[in-house]
Amino acid sequence: MRPVTAVLFDRDGTLVHDVPYNGDPDLVRPVDGAREALGLLRSRAIRTAVVSNQSGIARGLLTVADVRRVNRRVDELLGPFDVWAVCPHGPDDGCHCRKPEPGLVLWAAGRLCADPADCVVIGDIGADVEAASRAGAHGILVPTPQTRPHETAGADHVAPDLLTAVRAVLTGPPRGAVLADERPLKDAYGTGGGPR
Repeated sequence: MRPVTAVLFDRDGTLVHDVPYNGDPDLVRPVDGAREALGLLRSRAIRTAVVSNQSGIARGLLTVADVRRVNRRVDELLGPFDVWAVCPHGPDDGCHCRKPEPGLVLWAAGRLCADPADCVVIGDIGADVEAASRAGAHGILVPTPQTRPHETAGADHVAPDLLTAVRAVLTGPPRGAVLADERPLKDAYGTGGGPR
């Protein structure tokens, strides 16, 4: 089995809490486990990228500069990421890069000099994992309250949180429909004996 060489993350709802059409870097808040997850990947020389739909640009709600400022803040808090790939188009623009189309995933994989088959895309909605599939990459869905039930049901791989998703790919592509936290039992509990 070939190792995973790169992990591509959706931004909003996956790496950072989703603030619709966010143009304010001060509102950027990493999700629980994001720093640790990225640290695990970097410690194993697995490259990282962000693939993000930003239709607020097409809708006139954000500028390219706004998105870049927010992305810089994400980089400050969680980065640096090896590649940033952003689609500025709206859902009706017919572009090939807007997820669920594969363009962003293919472009990011190309910039990383990675075969899409050796990449994993982690996101919080069906469009993220569908883009991965169309590109020939592996997809892992990490559901949030915004994830629709049919998206979760249709995903090849589902993880309860970002850290579990990342741990599942450290030794190769994800295996199994529902990914579990593989930490030893003693590490899954705090000193008080209850779940952390």
